[in-house]
Amino acid sequence: MTGDSSFGAADPTYDSCAAFFGALAAGGVTDVVLSPGSRSTPLAITAHHQPGLRSWVQLDERSAGFFALGLARTSRRPAALVCTSGTAAANYLPAVIEAHYTGVPLVIITADRPPELRDWGAGQTIDQVHLFGTHVRWFVEPPVGGEVEPHRMALLAARVVATAMGPRTGPVHINWPLREPLEPAGWVPPTPPIPTPVAPPAPAPARRAPSDEEINLLVALAGRPRGVIVPGPIDEPGLAAAVTAVSVRTGWPVLAEPSSQLRCGPDLSPHTVSTADHLLKQADLAAGVTPEVVIRIGQQPVTKPVRLWLERHAPEDLVLIDPDGAWPDPSFTFTRHLAADPVLALQALARQLPAEPPGSAWSTFWATVDAAAVDAVTATVDGAADFCEPAVVRTLAQALPDGALIYVSNSMPVRDLDAFLPHSGRALRILANRGASGIDGLASCALGAAAAHEGPVVLFTGDLAFLHDIGGLLAATRLGLDLTVVVVDNNGGGIFSFLPIAAQGESIDFRTLFHTPHDLDLAGVSGLAGVEHERVSTPEGLGLALAASIGSPGVQVIEVPVDPVADLVQHRAVTAAVGQAIAPALVNPTW
Repeated sequence: MTGDSSFGAADPTYDSCAAFFGALAAGGVTDVVLSPGSRSTPLAITAHHQPGLRSWVQLDERSAGFFALGLARTSRRPAALVCTSGTAAANYLPAVIEAHYTGVPLVIITADRPPELRDWGAGQTIDQVHLFGTHVRWFVEPPVGGEVEPHRMALLAARVVATAMGPRTGPVHINWPLREPLEPAGWVPPTPPIPTPVAPPAPAPARRAPSDEEINLLVALAGRPRGVIVPGPIDEPGLAAAVTAVSVRTGWPVLAEPSSQLRCGPDLSPHTVSTADHLLKQADLAAGVTPEVVIRIGQQPVTKPVRLWLERHAPEDLVLIDPDGAWPDPSFTFTRHLAADPVLALQALARQLPAEPPGSAWSTFWATVDAAAVDAVTATVDGAADFCEPAVVRTLAQALPDGALIYVSNSMPVRDLDAFLPHSGRALRILANRGASGIDGLASCALGAAAAHEGPVVLFTGDLAFLHDIGGLLAATRLGLDLTVVVVDNNGGGIFSFLPIAAQGESIDFRTLFHTPHDLDLAGVSGLAGVEHERVSTPEGLGLALAASIGSPGVQVIEVPVDPVADLVQHRAVTAAVGQAIAPALVNPTW
């Protein structure tokens, strides 16, 4: 909600705050997330009443940080955070870390004691200088509020937004010292308008176009028949069309994981491969399809078999198109690094290629094995006796309307979405916190997404991630937000059953140390701040629950109990079925 009144205060502190927040709004910031506190009083009051800013009040700073993260990711605009001094600011750290590694623009404004009160035992005072270390693009501590000309604060805000938005987007920290009195001197007419900052930044990251030399390199590599395009988690408007243009002109398959936004949507390449997770688990196929060229885009792939394939069967040329200059390749497989906007790079490449390439045995092979794998997955999952995670994903995919957004948690859900989400022409936007890959803050992130997204939002999560941020749901009703939450409940960390450590079993007390059963009844969330709960145990039940929930007001939690042992068996059965299905295609391949 946003205050609809305006005011000016005959108070230098409030004049400085008004200049700062006015310039934030002029620079493209539309949302500010506030948490209650005393020292931040001038900041909160001014931000809340600033025309052009929509304010959201979050009681818990940890939830506030993740709420702003989800909001900024979804809107593709910087979101501002305001909190009081002390440990309140420290609670932002997990969200700041994720924003740093994912490149999400946040403007973090922490109130602080003035210098003369630091290190003297003043209450609610900690060392906030460089509190977030190297996890911000810039740290600045302005003079004490009111002790600098308002115009300088407007220029500071312009620089803050410009820094947050690029060329490497990410969080910026302003630690703002404030002296008492903190309340406004009085309600008076608005202050005179602050001069417009010099060259206010546009709300879009400034990324580098590829050079002619780099385009020529890509054109030369595109002439080789055996190429593959591997996008990682990325959310770039126009990327799907650019990738498709290159894929169509080269015949190269696109190994499209959902969080690349290239698994679902209207601009998909006809060479889209949706089963790379299953195909590249097959040792014979992985060893036999070594590509000559790989174009990797953005962050490293979620799909572990793809990563292992590129490590063990390295191509002659692996071009990493890295828009953020983050060098995301812990496998050290790339041979060429392009710090360029991938949309601009691929558009430029496509313009240099013939529109209709001749048929390719390489692309035909990938299409054949992908189709066989899709059929094998479908038959195995549909024929299974137990309702497990693969069927949950497939039911969710069928229920989501065009324009829906899925915020998916880490651990098993993001991997299951990769393994079992069919490709389709529906425009589904899929976001995951793959920067630090933690399970914290997911409910708050999804609510932040709901605050910015015009269509329905679904949080797909495991039970531990759900419990980790259950407090984040408390704000939904108060803020008037709608969210569907699908929780796969395997009573603990089911992902560890897929790791080698599980073979040690009770000799290391595997269940206690790794699976960590919580033994909680998730129905207890029903009625919590307006949250509704439903437990389902069949695909049909989940489909009906989703149909009733999506588009309905409030927060609905749909719990799906899953037997972790049966789930592990089913995943292994899918792998075996895919191996049998593609075996004929591996006999004397002709590419």
